[in-house]
Amino acid sequence: MRFSPGLLLLLPLISPLAHAELIDDVFDRGELRIALEANTPPYNFKDGEKLSGFEVELGEQLAKEMDVRPSFITTDDSDLLTGVATAKYDVAINHIAMTTELQDRFDFSEPYRDNPELAIAFQKGNPAFKASLDKALQRVKADGRLKALAQKWFEGDTAAVKAQ
Repeated sequence: MRFSPGLLLLLPLISPLAHAELIDDVFDRGELRIALEANTPPYNFKDGEKLSGFEVELGEQLAKEMDVRPSFITTDDSDLLTGVATAKYDVAINHIAMTTELQDRFDFSEPYRDNPELAIAFQKGNPAFKASLDKALQRVKADGRLKALAQKWFEGDTAAVKAQ
């Protein structure tokens, strides 16, 4: 029997095990790779050499809830979503509004902030990761940590924090 290289292209469609879920990669590494620009206070910025801001602290809380460590990677706007699409980063937490155009290219967590509706972007086709990320975000909301972060970084503007 002759082997056809075209068969390799069909393998991911045939075998559900051929594509590992993002959640498996995150747990295997023990870290959540979080991309951000680090130049837009109060969302994310550098305070000297230290990363700081609302989204940095949110990323730390989410990683803790997922029982992994956060690994922040600063990048520029041109690499941010491209890096997520190519699995260079696991997520982008960079005050990204869920537009229809972006929803065609990426999956998103549930929103963490309203007006505009901001959410965490990650590679499409990872339902177990989405479920884990959303559960982590729900816990951060439920116990008041998200509201406290909003009060700290947005001077009491908690109305823009997405309710449960």
